[in-house]
Amino acid sequence: MRSLENIFRLGIKELHSLRNDPVMVFLILYTFTVAIYTVAHGVKTEVSNASVGIVDEDQSNLSRTFAAALLKPYFKAPEPLTPAEIDAALDSGTHSFVIDIPPDFEADLLAGRRPTLQISVDATSMTLAGNGTAYIQSIIAAELGRFLKTENPESPVQLQIRARFNPNLESSWFTAIMQIINNVTMLSMILAGAAVIREREHGTIEHLLVMPVTPIEIMMAKVWANGAVILAAVLVSLLVVVQGLLGVAIAGSYLLFALGTALFLFAMTSLGITLATIARSMPQFGLLAIPFFVVMNMLSGGVTPLEAMPQALRTFMQAAPSTHYTAFAQAVLMRGAGLSIVWPQLVAIGGIGAALLGYALLRFRQSMAAAR
Repeated sequence: MRSLENIFRLGIKELHSLRNDPVMVFLILYTFTVAIYTVAHGVKTEVSNASVGIVDEDQSNLSRTFAAALLKPYFKAPEPLTPAEIDAALDSGTHSFVIDIPPDFEADLLAGRRPTLQISVDATSMTLAGNGTAYIQSIIAAELGRFLKTENPESPVQLQIRARFNPNLESSWFTAIMQIINNVTMLSMILAGAAVIREREHGTIEHLLVMPVTPIEIMMAKVWANGAVILAAVLVSLLVVVQGLLGVAIAGSYLLFALGTALFLFAMTSLGITLATIARSMPQFGLLAIPFFVVMNMLSGGVTPLEAMPQALRTFMQAAPSTHYTAFAQAVLMRGAGLSIVWPQLVAIGGIGAALLGYALLRFRQSMAAAR
């Protein structure tokens, strides 16, 4: 009980220290409000306002319907081009797509021949190129079907596609959830590590050394205090920003998500303390934390599916708690998964967190001993 009381009181001291750090307070507020809202609205995977040029060498009713079918907000008004302007339009980046309709296209189609229509794509932006090409192909196929009075001129099969969990395929839904995950990963490392560095730079580490407290009590106080702040910010952000302002439908349980987030914070704050014991100053800690955050952000399954990665890299990333947390958060928040489905991720996060806590305690004790 004495040890728990020490951990609690030291944690309260951490909260007071954080409250008196306006930069950190601003960072937390900004990260879980403005940063999530602006990124969710600004980053789009679906086609939006794509620039299209049309080289109409046929000048038929059918060719004009292609241009009329490319509508906002997916595409800007198509701009007429000549064949000589195609390369310049793509090289300069002013047009993402150029549709080249050859002469006698409509006449050849009515005569039963199979004319070729060319779509030139600027694949510099891969997501826009892939999705936009699929959009244009679908639009042209639909116009050809109406022109030839058939449902689908190419295939006798009519596909019926139904999207679950995100029926309107809104990229902001996915982006908002991933921003929550990424921000938790980043801030949990920064806050816990910065708390250790701050003790050293302000000289208060010497005060702790003469108090009747142990290294594990000091470290656990930093873990629970910083973790509690981030957990509260996450839940408020999820309710107010993600669900309220962005209108994202949260399918799963807030309580289950809070449990998984608390386990993840337990692991990530331990990692932050470990990095802080290696670094000698705040700039060093920042530089040391960047590669950890970038790797976990890019390779945890949120940006690129794990199935698309090489097997060796996929296996390596299983040691990162963010990999299991990303799968857990997506399952709970997007698909409404229950404990019976996500318990393997929770066990993995807890196991990795325990290992990180043990190593962080070892490093922290060595750091405290060196400070004596």
